[in-house]
Amino acid sequence: MPTSPAVGYPRRIVLLLAAAVFINYFDRGNLATASSLVQGELGLSNTQLGVLFSAFFWSYAPMQPIAGWLAQRCDVRLVLAGGLALWALATTLMGLATSFATILALRILLGLGESVAYPCNATILAQRVPAGARGRANGLVAVGQSLGPTAGTLIGGLVIAGYGWRPAFLVFGLASLLWLVPWLAATANGEVASTLGAERPVGYPTLLHERSLWGTSLGHFSGNYAFYFLLSWLPLWLVRVHGFSLARMATVGALVYATQAVVAPCAGWYCDWRVRVGADPNRVYKATIITGHCGAATVMAGFIIAGPTMSIALLLVAGLFFGMQSAPLGAISQTLAGPRAAGEWMGVQNLCANMAGVLAPLITGIVVDRTGHFGVAFAIAAGVTLLGALAFGVVVRRVEPIAWAKES
Repeated sequence: MPTSPAVGYPRRIVLLLAAAVFINYFDRGNLATASSLVQGELGLSNTQLGVLFSAFFWSYAPMQPIAGWLAQRCDVRLVLAGGLALWALATTLMGLATSFATILALRILLGLGESVAYPCNATILAQRVPAGARGRANGLVAVGQSLGPTAGTLIGGLVIAGYGWRPAFLVFGLASLLWLVPWLAATANGEVASTLGAERPVGYPTLLHERSLWGTSLGHFSGNYAFYFLLSWLPLWLVRVHGFSLARMATVGALVYATQAVVAPCAGWYCDWRVRVGADPNRVYKATIITGHCGAATVMAGFIIAGPTMSIALLLVAGLFFGMQSAPLGAISQTLAGPRAAGEWMGVQNLCANMAGVLAPLITGIVVDRTGHFGVAFAIAAGVTLLGALAFGVVVRRVEPIAWAKES
């Protein structure tokens, strides 16, 4: 079967979106990287640490529908810029915090700022990227999502080990603001235009009746549970359970995210290539993401019995399966929703998905305090991740554009 030519897309805009997501995950993961030092200095229990990890999502998750509404109806370039400025401020102030209550408030503020990222991304990608290039575009954004924790764990861990956690937060927060310069310059010519005056958005009353929305939301939640479980607790687990030094933890912990950063764009390219040669997009996207969920669930179960050496190998495999989920996840939602609904669709989906960020860190902290080990926490992560395969395989209808009514 002949191959159709590759479809182009605005790479500069997509790369800047990927950079924003990189900063997003770098800043939200800094507390996990510094957790052993913060816990020791402030005398925090594992449960309190779990509350701080979870607090980010107390504002991040509920704000998703509001962020989706803003992205769909306002100047999306300014919505994204304002959110980044807010979360950079929260990161900077974290370096001055002296109590559990202060860090709790700043984690909530951080979540408020970061909540705009994915609804804005979804709106821009659905409007500006053709269907035949969405796998690659979402794969590049997923690279940012993967490299953020990679750099946060590796570079952040080394900086924190060398200079302390407070200077690190101050520097990282101020450096985040530098992204605003190329973003505002690149979008000043209207390449990312305001959605005001465009075709009328579908709206939440119609969206909430769509079965596939709840399928992608459940699937995204399931994948996020394992990801946020590792993002929050992996550094402490490597240091306390396997006896890694802070520097070694930073190097080893970065493996899972570095592997994901390599696999995600490859998975996006593979999906686009399969569609170009005539494969059914529904089968291509679903098969890729279901394989990612089943593989990640198996790896989570493997951590229960893994020693230090086996854990390093499993981290590489976990990154592979996380990467397989990343690229088709965005492409599935943007294809189903289309330009009229992508921002609000992602608002609802991300609200549900990031409840995993509320639950996974908190449940893990409570379970570890009560059992004295991480085995049960890994088993829970494996079971929840497996639900994602069911969600994408059964609950989500065919992956094709939904024919929304003209007036919704």
